[in-house]
Amino acid sequence: MPPKSDLAQLTQLEVLDFLTAKSTRADFAVPDTEWHLQVEATAPAVFRLRCGPTSLLNNDKPSARARAQAEMLLVRPEPVGELAVSSMHQSDTQGWRIEQGEVALEIGLSPFSLSLFKGEDCLVHTADSALACGQLDDEPVWRLELSLDENDSIYGLGETLGDLDRRGENIVSDLANARALPLAWNPVGWGIYINSVDRVEHDVGSSESAIYRIDAQGSVLDLYLFAGDPCEIVNQYTALSGRAGQPGLWPMGIWLDQAPGQSTQGVLDVAKALRDSGIAFDAVRLAAPAPYGFQSDKPNFEWDTARIQDVRSVLGAFQELNLQVAAPTFPGVLSDTELFSEWEDRGWLLMNDDGEAHVFPGDAASGGKPFGLLDLTNKDVYRLWSDRQRQIFDEGIGAPVCDAHFDIPDDITARSGETGAQLRTVYPMLARRALFDAVAGHKTPQEGVVLSTDLFPSVQRYAWQLGPVVANNWKGFEQTLRAALSTGNAGVPAQTHTLGSAHASTGEMTPELYIRWLSACVFSANFSFQATPALLPTAFDSATRQLAQHWLQWRYRLIPYVLGIVEDAVRTGMPVQRSMAMAYPDDVMAHVWDTQYLFGPALLVAPIMQPGNEVKVYLPKGDNWWDMNTGWRYEGGTTLTVQAGLETLPIFGREGHMLCLGPAAQHTGEFNSARILDEVWMFGMPEHSPVVMRNKIRVMQMQGSSYIKGLEGLKILPSEGLEVKRRGAEVRISRVR
Repeated sequence: MPPKSDLAQLTQLEVLDFLTAKSTRADFAVPDTEWHLQVEATAPAVFRLRCGPTSLLNNDKPSARARAQAEMLLVRPEPVGELAVSSMHQSDTQGWRIEQGEVALEIGLSPFSLSLFKGEDCLVHTADSALACGQLDDEPVWRLELSLDENDSIYGLGETLGDLDRRGENIVSDLANARALPLAWNPVGWGIYINSVDRVEHDVGSSESAIYRIDAQGSVLDLYLFAGDPCEIVNQYTALSGRAGQPGLWPMGIWLDQAPGQSTQGVLDVAKALRDSGIAFDAVRLAAPAPYGFQSDKPNFEWDTARIQDVRSVLGAFQELNLQVAAPTFPGVLSDTELFSEWEDRGWLLMNDDGEAHVFPGDAASGGKPFGLLDLTNKDVYRLWSDRQRQIFDEGIGAPVCDAHFDIPDDITARSGETGAQLRTVYPMLARRALFDAVAGHKTPQEGVVLSTDLFPSVQRYAWQLGPVVANNWKGFEQTLRAALSTGNAGVPAQTHTLGSAHASTGEMTPELYIRWLSACVFSANFSFQATPALLPTAFDSATRQLAQHWLQWRYRLIPYVLGIVEDAVRTGMPVQRSMAMAYPDDVMAHVWDTQYLFGPALLVAPIMQPGNEVKVYLPKGDNWWDMNTGWRYEGGTTLTVQAGLETLPIFGREGHMLCLGPAAQHTGEFNSARILDEVWMFGMPEHSPVVMRNKIRVMQMQGSSYIKGLEGLKILPSEGLEVKRRGAEVRISRVR
């Protein structure tokens, strides 16, 4: 999107006329224009602002295309808050104050301004040029400018491999390499979400350091303003735009990624060798190209016999090893087939302005062969592709892998009318939803995973998010962590890691780096081994292999806790790995330590990301912390220098919480569903019910003691100074007298 000077006919919004107010909405008119401004109490501490032509804002019968786009973006469009409107007539301020309890939005006039308050504190306000509408290629573009203080930081907006604070960046929503997501927030206590599938450009102080400029294409500007801490903002944002479905148990186990060019028999041999050596894992992800696709002359899927000659036999061999299989797919048909010509005639493929199906250059998924993309906006095509995928899953595939953020040219218009930036945004949304419908939509409750690197509005509805390809060095290790934390800041609950990359040189992967990387991956949503010999535990000396086994046992013991965090994300939107800025917004010192993270609610993890055993750790204010390696207690606000050998990792338990662990296992099939837990670690006096898979554990306080139900048969490890007494099905935790 061009800079400000290239926007034609820029019209500033300066004056408003009050029209009406209801319990959930206030309406204003913009004199001498066809615009209205609507302010809605979407939820407590959440305002929705819509500005545009009256005919569009008050349209009770939107088009099918508009309804479909709205459903892609929002799961709860109806307002559930209440507002009160009053006029402001101070000497220096005229306008209106719209209140929801202690949160208020002030609309000033002459000049027009917006200010969001919580109590007496102004959280954010617009700059001098608050809101304007211009033209770009005969299309309306809305410009909103927010004022940034010198120390303001902005988090969210998608994936980054660098600084989690996005200040100084320019991010364009529909460009695949921008890795953009629409939610942004400031630790001071405000957030913003532009609700649109059109192009949105976030200039976070890159042009003018004190201005956060948002340019949003579209006839209507539709945005949400949030007041609250980052966790509250993510909670409200995901309540509006959707939350992830449940992934199930087996995806929580470790994965093995087939190496590029490796045969199916080759990865099966690697899997057998890992099983024989006692390496725990649960799933194999096949590499591109897609092992199945449409027949050349029929709309049915067939397997590539050059890769998998006997599907039942191969899948059966993996199943004998207690392994699930994930396979890549793509929503296209090869261009040199009869089916391509037939579907071009039907209009079932994405077509250019000349009425011809656009031929996309071959990519990894298509095996380098040119292809046409299915027009997934066509309901018949969408249903056909989803139904064919379901048949593949019925044959034994556990999960699909699909990247569908294609570089779609501007001269292509889909069946439903989307083109340009809209189509580039909508297409991966449709592909991911169709696959989720196929793998999980017919189950009650919906359960399943769809693996992809695609980022788009509402992406957090779908697990699993794949991380980036990085180098096999310390920098690559750090980048995969930053990618997970940054997407978590934008509302994605779980991003997986890879232990190295088979796509990069393996020469820098030392035993020390390998174990440090592995230990950090253990305390994440999930991770995968690479099935290339140099990146497997078996490639290293016996001491390194023993350390790998130590950490793999820890991973499987953590699965009940990790799945509990994911179940919590289904309810709250909270990511598995939470950055310091998200978890401790009031502790500015903590934000500097941006490769530390809160792993669920109970654990602080400080990965060692450079050679050596010494690392500095900052323990955030507001909580006290228990060193899981020594059992020592520290007050928040403390900086420690920690010595940690390869068998340890700086991990601290959050006081008042508990960590519930399961047994060590070779795969999740060994878990006893009737006895999923084995041991409980307590960090000080328990005050919070633990996050754990199928949570039935409840903590109650009475007369200085904690009474816990649901710990029958479990080994309990209390902190120093506490004693445990069992009373039937109840456990009493009290201080040693």
